[in-house]
Amino acid sequence: MTVLALRALGLGDALTGVPALRGLKRLYPDRSLVLAGSDPVSSWLQRLGVVDEVLATDGLAGPPPGRSVGPHTAVNLHGRGPQSHRLLLDGSPDELIALDCPDAGFRSTTVWRADEHEVERWCRVVRDAGGSCSPEDLRLDVPSTPSDAVLVHPGAASVARQWPPERWVAVVTALQEAGRRVMVTGGPAERELCGLISKPTGCEDVSGLHDLDSLAELVAGAALLISGDTGVAHLATAVGTASVTLFGPTPPQWWGPAIDPNLHTVLYHGTEPGDPHADRPDPALLSITVQDVLAAVSPPD
Repeated sequence: MTVLALRALGLGDALTGVPALRGLKRLYPDRSLVLAGSDPVSSWLQRLGVVDEVLATDGLAGPPPGRSVGPHTAVNLHGRGPQSHRLLLDGSPDELIALDCPDAGFRSTTVWRADEHEVERWCRVVRDAGGSCSPEDLRLDVPSTPSDAVLVHPGAASVARQWPPERWVAVVTALQEAGRRVMVTGGPAERELCGLISKPTGCEDVSGLHDLDSLAELVAGAALLISGDTGVAHLATAVGTASVTLFGPTPPQWWGPAIDPNLHTVLYHGTEPGDPHADRPDPALLSITVQDVLAAVSPPD
């Protein structure tokens, strides 16, 4: 019988689900673990041995993934429902492991908790089913070549989590004046944003040049990553690269680094969650100053 886990989300979300996936492999060592998830992230996790197979799934659209795998246990690591629960139930699983969701007609003793770290939430779902996992399972073994580069990643999926470009320019300028080598990273859709930082500073711009495998190797080998609350920050946590992460609107106690506090510095001046889908930078994010970031990068002796 197959174990089908649904987590059809982006890089950061997928990485926070890795401990739960490893817990499922321990719980069902003799079964194939299939991840219904988004590519290229899901296939990358398969290459790293986190899952056995991938069933490419575009969010919650399309037919129920369970119809393609025969007899199976379905595990909802995607959300609290009801849509994700219904998608899995429509695949006729022999068993569903998921959070309690009366609206989907599914009851469980494992209930949603709003004020909970994302890693712990999905670990709890698997532990309640009998599996063993913890934040320590976040770690990924990625090949790398060590370098002295400081990576600056200015982009994020929503404008609410994007620190202003002119502040990134000030940070990069100060780092270069201090003799640091700086590289700006980003996906193909972020090349224009990265150009706003690389052109006035003359730093190396590698935005749009890396697939996920080579980006992971770049991050794993870097001396430091500075970014907002986005997928590449979770990648730094997974590969053990020192990081400085600027948070807002989402509090770091929900999405911040869950391991190695000595490696990761979190900057957050908020008092309550903001709108993660807003069309302007969150006020808590804007309250982080250039000097805050530079102090985090080079703390006083």
